[in-house]
Amino acid sequence: MDISFFTRQACGQTSRVEPDAPALGMESEPPLTFAQLAGRSRSYANALLELGVRPGDRVGILMYNGNEYWLAYFAITRLGAIAVRLNFRLGPAEIQYALEDSGSTVLLGDPDLLERLTVVRANLPVQHFVALDRAGPAPSWALSWDVLEGGSDAEPQTALPGPDDGAMIMYTSGTTGRPKGALWSHGTTAWWTAMQIMEWKFSAASVTMVTGPLYHVGGLENYTLPTLAAGGRVVMLRSKNFQIERTMRIASEARVTDLLLFPVMIQQMIQSTEIEKLDLTSVTRIFTGGDAVHPWAIEQLRDRYPWMDLIQVYGLTEGTPVVACGAPGFAFERPQFVGRAFPFAELTVRDEHGRQVTDGTAGEIWTRSPANAVGYWNKPQESADTFVDGWCKTGDLGLVEDGALRISGRKKDMIRSGGENIYPAELEDMLLRHPKIADVAIIGIPDPTFVEAVCAVVVVADGEELTVADVMEHCVAHLASFKRPKRVEFVDALPRTASLKVQKFALRERFGAAATP
Repeated sequence: MDISFFTRQACGQTSRVEPDAPALGMESEPPLTFAQLAGRSRSYANALLELGVRPGDRVGILMYNGNEYWLAYFAITRLGAIAVRLNFRLGPAEIQYALEDSGSTVLLGDPDLLERLTVVRANLPVQHFVALDRAGPAPSWALSWDVLEGGSDAEPQTALPGPDDGAMIMYTSGTTGRPKGALWSHGTTAWWTAMQIMEWKFSAASVTMVTGPLYHVGGLENYTLPTLAAGGRVVMLRSKNFQIERTMRIASEARVTDLLLFPVMIQQMIQSTEIEKLDLTSVTRIFTGGDAVHPWAIEQLRDRYPWMDLIQVYGLTEGTPVVACGAPGFAFERPQFVGRAFPFAELTVRDEHGRQVTDGTAGEIWTRSPANAVGYWNKPQESADTFVDGWCKTGDLGLVEDGALRISGRKKDMIRSGGENIYPAELEDMLLRHPKIADVAIIGIPDPTFVEAVCAVVVVADGEELTVADVMEHCVAHLASFKRPKRVEFVDALPRTASLKVQKFALRERFGAAATP
């Protein structure tokens, strides 16, 4: 099966999908129907053919959330071309790198995002720029979006792509440095969609809300693509300026059933008094991942919204977006564990020599499933280092107890101090229980005696005051001496990726150079 199944099914005589049923839309705006989604995506595909796009070509998407994003994605993949989904938060040089690395020949984008590339345009491999000019004035050197809308809505006269053909390139979030392009095939995407429907039983009654950007798997492939495949409805948030109160108001109005909230959003949700006034009884399931949800936040979520289930997930673009998750109620029973392996997925924990460790012993998580990425685009050595005998070496640390996975942190985030392994997640959970700490990241910094020392980077809650002595006193009461921070730094906000993972490498660069005991 290829990705165009998701639009072809809307016109099939025996399809389970109702052509006139709502498929997807922005916030409270009238949604596209499945028939409109199918017809307009065919128009885009035929227009791209006219621009010279052929199977295997790479087409960049540099856009904010919107209906047009989905239409472009389905059009590109129908042709057997590869959608290169670009992070709109990147600077011109970073976008240039991704376009050059992928060899993208066409770039579809919002006007202001394309305008940002003026300084590097002459160096790009792109032959055609197409601007969503209804969102604002387009650069003079870009084609109008009307080119795509004006294509024929007939089925494109090209062969359907096969399961091994490339479908999309996703550049990794960069928590550890320069990104690599993870390549997904049509088979990867189809398998991943089916695996989610099997586990989570999406149906025509599902209303799933996207809170993240569509260039990320958490916005498109996770939760929303299987919702469409099952005939349900997808509700998207506009990009930029996220506010939890506005998000939950839209969820209430749209009668959302399934909602993705990253851990920091859950913290904001349970701290908001405005949200308590909303009717959120339709929301029966919250998905979360990226970072661990701290046990205190899980406890408060259950107390405030007892009808909502919380599904913690663990995965990554390269090694299956969700390779482990909890069954219903699991997050409340064992909040420090993610859960068990996903259907058709395997995970194992191994030492530095690649040998499986015993239960309860921390090591690197390896994953395997039909939804693993094919490899890294144009990077054979990095692919060989990460993908071994069908397994993906995640670079994440964890342990398994009674069949359930617990995350310890990134391999590069583990702190080795005085011969002891220190796992940041444990310390972060403890510090976040302090009523005056809104956010925190634990990093290792150079130490002349112990090799590394613990540094706590703290965000103080609004309207509160906190000193280094206050933080240290809290740690003395709750942590063994070797785990206590040797240094505390205060910041206004932690640097985060699109999936709201903390970019600890940026904090190490900032505070590690001047590290003192």
